[in-house]
Amino acid sequence: MPARLTYVDPNRQRSWLTRAYAAFATMRLPKFISRHILWKLDPILLRATGGRLSGTLAIRTAVLETRGAKSGVVRRSAVIYFHDEDRVTIVASNAGSAKHPAWYHNLRAHPDVTLNDIPMRATVVTDEGTRQRLWTLADRVFWPFAQYRQDAAKVNRTISIVQLTPR
Repeated sequence: MPARLTYVDPNRQRSWLTRAYAAFATMRLPKFISRHILWKLDPILLRATGGRLSGTLAIRTAVLETRGAKSGVVRRSAVIYFHDEDRVTIVASNAGSAKHPAWYHNLRAHPDVTLNDIPMRATVVTDEGTRQRLWTLADRVFWPFAQYRQDAAKVNRTISIVQLTPR
């Protein structure tokens, strides 16, 4: 059972370990491992360790539970998150790849989700001013998001930001 959500302040100074991990995460092999292996293992690892251990090591993650857009089957994914006042913010980066992560398509079809077993309602941020403000915060939490935006733009994809509110 994952731990309840730890408050993640995007304005807090990041530790040297967090900054080192973020630098490592931008390299080709770690990005490949993240995209193809860790996304499958992290939800299991997070649930088994009560949220204490994941493949992201120093970056706070949580288990996002969605329903399959077509199948309706419950899907679990690990996501990096941070708080924006009373909302939890997640980024559908998929490490800058050409496609949105599957969880993003699922929550668009079924916006009632859970994050670490907390019932939430997902809303995709569409207001450009709000998006810019949230990107500033997201980059403070995990600076590789800026590189992921550039990578996604090269393949004509805009990375979406999603805010979750308790329901």
